[in-house]
This record gives sequence, C-alpha cells and structure tokens, in this order.
Amino acid sequence: MQDGLFEDKRGLEPLAARMRPGNLDEYVGQAHLVGPGKPLRRSVEQSQLHSMILWGPPGVGKTTFARLLANLGELVFETMSAVMSGVKDIRDVVERAKLRKQSQGRDTLLFVDEVHRFNKSQQDAFLPHIEDGTFVFVGATTENPSFELNSALLSRTRVYVLKNLDEDDLVTLLHRALAAPEGLNGGVRVSEAVLALMAAAAGGDARRALNILEIGADLAEPDQEGKPRIGEQQLELVLQTSLRRFDKGGDVFYDQISALHKSVRGSDPDGALYWMCRMLDGGCDPFYVARRLVRIASEDIGNADPRALRLTLDAWESQERLGSPEGELALAQAVTYLALAPKSNAVYKAYNECVASIRQEPSHEVPVHLRNAPTKLLKSLGHGDEYRYAHDEPEAFAAGETYLPDAIRHHRYYEPVDRGLEIRLAEKRARLDAKNAASDRKRHPSNNA
Repeated sequence: MQDGLFEDKRGLEPLAARMRPGNLDEYVGQAHLVGPGKPLRRSVEQSQLHSMILWGPPGVGKTTFARLLANLGELVFETMSAVMSGVKDIRDVVERAKLRKQSQGRDTLLFVDEVHRFNKSQQDAFLPHIEDGTFVFVGATTENPSFELNSALLSRTRVYVLKNLDEDDLVTLLHRALAAPEGLNGGVRVSEAVLALMAAAAGGDARRALNILEIGADLAEPDQEGKPRIGEQQLELVLQTSLRRFDKGGDVFYDQISALHKSVRGSDPDGALYWMCRMLDGGCDPFYVARRLVRIASEDIGNADPRALRLTLDAWESQERLGSPEGELALAQAVTYLALAPKSNAVYKAYNECVASIRQEPSHEVPVHLRNAPTKLLKSLGHGDEYRYAHDEPEAFAAGETYLPDAIRHHRYYEPVDRGLEIRLAEKRARLDAKNAASDRKRHPSNNA
C-alpha cells in the first residue's frame, strides 16, 4: 500500500473511532430504535433524554450511540468501565457532574460500560443521582439485564435491545469508511463481492467490520491502474481462514439448512450434528440455528415429545447467556435430542389446516353458550346459558358438550400419531370421543338459537 495513507490524525486513531457518526442519519443499524418516527429517535430530537440501559452484543453501537446522545444533547460525556471502576470512581464522577451543573449550567451524560459487572451496592450508588437528575445515566451490557441488574436500577431506566447489524448495514458502513475524508478517503479500492465477504465475516459486529477493512488496507496491493486494492487474497490473510466459511447468503448455505432439517426429521443425530456444525463453521449466526431448532421441535416432533420444545428454548437461552463457543454445545445437545425424539407433524398439519379453513370459510359466530356475559343485558340475551363448567362434571369432562361453531361442529383438525406421547394423547381422545357418543346431553344446533 502507498505510504502516507494514514498520515497525521488518521494514523493515530483506529478507523472504527474515526467513523463514529455525528448525527442519527449517519448512525448505521438499529432502525427499530432510531429509525424515522421511532420513540427513541423522537425523544432525542425533542431533547427529552432519559436514563437507559443498552443491551446487545459487542460491536453493535452501544458506546457510539451514547456518545451521539451526548453530542446531540450538548451534554458533557463522562465514561467509566465497571471492570476498572469502584464506588470511589462513582463518587468522583457524581461530584464532577454536580459541580459542572452548578458552576457552568451544563448537564452530564454518564456512560457505564459493562454495567452488569458492578455488584448490588455499586449499582445502588447510582440510584439517587439518576432520580435527582445529576446526570443522564446510560449503561451498556452484553448480558440480559433481567438477570444481571438490580430491579431498583431497572425501574429507573428504560431498557433498549440493540441487535447485530445485518450485512447490508455493514456494507453501507464499509462504503462510507472507504469514501469519507475521516476514513480511507478513497485511497483503497474494494469490490462489492469482497465487501460482502467482509460484512459476512464480521458477524454483525460493526467494529470488527471496520477493523477488517483497516487491516486489509494495510495489506492492499496495487491493481492494474496502480491503485491499492483489497482482493480475496488479502482478505484471507486478514481473516486467516478460507473465505468458504462466509458464504452465508449463497445456495450452499440454504442447502445446508435443508440438510439439517431433513437430518433431524429423518432421526439421524450424526447427520444433524454435522450439518449444524458446518453452518456454524461457515459463519452462521448461532441464534439463527437456535430459531430453526425451535421451529423443528414444533413442526416435526410436536406433542410426540413436548420436552423437545423446552429443550430447544433452553439451548437458545444458553447461547444468549454463554455466547460462543460455549453456547454452541447446548445447541449440539438440542439437535441430537431432536433427531432421536419420536416424530409427529400432527400439530403442524392441524395448524395449517385450521388456518386454511378460517381463511376460506365465513366468520362463524361464537355459540351462545360459550359467549361471555359480563353485563345484565348480555345475560338477558342468553349469553353463557347452558354452559357446563367442566370441573363440576365427572372426570372434569362435560360429555356431549361442543366447542366449535355449529357449522363445523364435527370437524377434526388435530389427529395424534402413533408415536411417543401422542400414543397416549390418541388413546385419551378415543376415550373422550366414546363418552361424547354415549352421552344423553348432546348439544344440538337448535340449542344455540
């Protein structure tokens, strides 16, 4: 690469720091929070800042957003890390904020990184100063605030969830860094394909994406026109791995998803584990895998083994709390369990059939005996009349009672299969059907008139 590309200030500050946005329009990602018309954006634009907790993975813009809030609100930005600070540091920043407000009339925004690492007494030390407006408190955490932060602190702040940036957002950010005077100022060329690979390799982390670009710029080679260019060869040197791992948007990726799902459905734990690991090795977001496993648990196992759904949700939570690579072991436990669990698509079929029939048929009225009767008028109209309270019946079952609209009173959506727990569910349903058939209290459509 040509000497002097990062001369003066650009040589002293990392690219990620130089590319911090100056306004909300330059802030990339988190459109669900700061997009046009969103509540948090409106509060910023109306200078109605409030104390908050920013919860999200590394590199999604928590620190950047806090700095942006301070700049837009013309507040003095104070920062501390819970890893390095204690109660004395909290007292010092409180004193500075009070003195600044009294002597200069300026407000303070206190940004506390890794706030979950403060113990209870340290977290409590912020409470009176949040309440009296000594500063606007912005805490950042990668951990679930419900588990890691005191309820007293949560009650005085609003929690905002920041998400991993998608690859389009990261490509936008990389384009801006390539062109901006404070960035690479047009000094390096990168193809769209290589930018997409950079974004994929960053895994939703804006800081990592910019670091990859910056290191790649140092390794750039002159192209035919003599301009520094980052190609796939230079990118592989930066990533120190094959670029095949980051083909997350191609056909191969979706083929692997299909192979994972079909391996579970086919009760092959080895195939299921292999394809899951291939996806993760290819840079797939572990949370995407977790969502797919939850879907598989309901679609292909269902009530044949209801524990499967709970296990996949537990694996998802483990991934959230542990992160990588520890969390992936929980996903492996879940996928092998799903593969060997008894299979049933009865719930999946029943749901689809029910939705389809609702869309095709007229909107049937609720039978009168099932309607709510909270007022005297509705009671006088017969709402709830003749309803039989199941708990007052033998075996808590009102034999002969009907719960579907009259026009489809005999329709069956859910048919358990003869595998796993659904064997027992089918047996129970058969017993209940027999009781209904033998009952002399069958309800007829005319009873609802």
